[in-house]
Amino acid sequence: MADASKYGVWEIALSGPKDGNPFAGQWVKLKVSSLNEEKEADGFYDGDGRYVARFMPSFEGKYDYTLSASFLDEPQTGSFTVGPAEKNNHGPVRVSRTWGLNYEDGTPYISLGTTCYVWHLQSDELIEQTFGTLKNSAFNKIRFCVFPKHYVYNFNEPRSYPFEGTPMDSSVLTRQNFKNYIGNAPGNDWDYTRFNPAHFRHIEYCVKRLGEMGIEADIILFHPYDRWGFSLMTEQQDLYYMRYITARLSAYHNVWWSLANEYDLMNKSDAQWVRIANVLCEHDPYRHMRSIHNCRDIYDFSRPWCTHCSIQRNYTYLHVENTNKWREQYRKPVVLDEISYEGNVPFGWGNISGEEMLRRFWETMLRGGYPGHGETYVGYGDVLWWSHGGKLHGESHKRFAFLRDVVSLCPGKQLRPANEGRDDGVKAVPLEKCYEGKYFLHYFSFMRPSSMSYHFDEETVYDAYILDTWECTKTYAGAFKGEFTLELPSKPYMAVLLLAKDN
Repeated sequence: MADASKYGVWEIALSGPKDGNPFAGQWVKLKVSSLNEEKEADGFYDGDGRYVARFMPSFEGKYDYTLSASFLDEPQTGSFTVGPAEKNNHGPVRVSRTWGLNYEDGTPYISLGTTCYVWHLQSDELIEQTFGTLKNSAFNKIRFCVFPKHYVYNFNEPRSYPFEGTPMDSSVLTRQNFKNYIGNAPGNDWDYTRFNPAHFRHIEYCVKRLGEMGIEADIILFHPYDRWGFSLMTEQQDLYYMRYITARLSAYHNVWWSLANEYDLMNKSDAQWVRIANVLCEHDPYRHMRSIHNCRDIYDFSRPWCTHCSIQRNYTYLHVENTNKWREQYRKPVVLDEISYEGNVPFGWGNISGEEMLRRFWETMLRGGYPGHGETYVGYGDVLWWSHGGKLHGESHKRFAFLRDVVSLCPGKQLRPANEGRDDGVKAVPLEKCYEGKYFLHYFSFMRPSSMSYHFDEETVYDAYILDTWECTKTYAGAFKGEFTLELPSKPYMAVLLLAKDN
């Protein structure tokens, strides 16, 4: 029987000193090798005299290891065996063919994300409700924070804190004065040299369960919406924290790294962000996906440390339409992690309709990017999906599986735009090759044509389907070749799908 599974987490623990500050005063290093790979990883202190090191194997077979520690006279050595990957575990997500995404085992990955900033820091009941919602959704990526979040609709204390210490008295907070406490408010007392292992164990538990569901955990490492002082740590404290969380989470196959949510609202220089990114590059041996998220100013994603673009809309009325431009500008996958939220809050970022959210999803995907969802409906107590998780109350999320299924019919499961610079709808063709007549998807957005004509060649026979993206229906219109015209219902949010007979 194997000791671990391919792309799973193999872990080794040992007992060591409890005295002093083991987080800062001790270290653990793990070296692992097999016929196919060699890796080095940092270990970490998990409290109560327990030290841990983790490894994610990318191959089956026998592995040898050497475990060193500051408190060991001689390194420990041994071996373990790795068996096949478990169900739903295809390994880490990787960049494929410049703009696309695949799992490490070659399985295509069509990213359909959502944002739920501190769902994992709520009650057990609410966390289970969130898992249930995700299980019945099309989402395969979720963004959330390591640190708790302080913002309107989110004044409750988290279930735990990342450091030892005590928080300020939150009973003074109101929706009128909450901005006065952004940053390090009086009353907080933290020891930034001592982590709270329970906080990180719980994050690991959530990451593991998400992985078992086939969902990527997009971990937000820093953010500015804070009343505890975590956003104002010194650079030395930032880097110290980065080493710890990288050691704890890197071995999980479904981790993505987001340096920050709205990085440009934080008081950090460009050089500081690069130094933080370098910790990931140097201490994550598995090269997980890495990016950073903006408020106003789009980051320079041409930086070598970035694997992909993580973009929030920075214009009220023009965003997903720029996907083509960003693809060409940065030559990396474009993930639109925040295209506004479906909801009814009195803020421009959180009150678009379900129809508009769905339109943005289709346009993003057909322009060669990957869309992200969020929901901010008030009227259901103080629980908003965007921050707390729980239940979804909107309409768009019910229709994302239909989009996924249509895109999955494309060879390679990756799309690229066929008509950049034109405004007569959005078309898509396979990404892995130039258009060869196998698959054609034409989305009309809010336009309502009564018919549309097509002509590719005289020989290929196409099965034509009329798609209603809101009603999630796929109606067969017949088989055609040469020049042909399809009658359409003059409704918004329609699409045409053409599949070659030999596809």
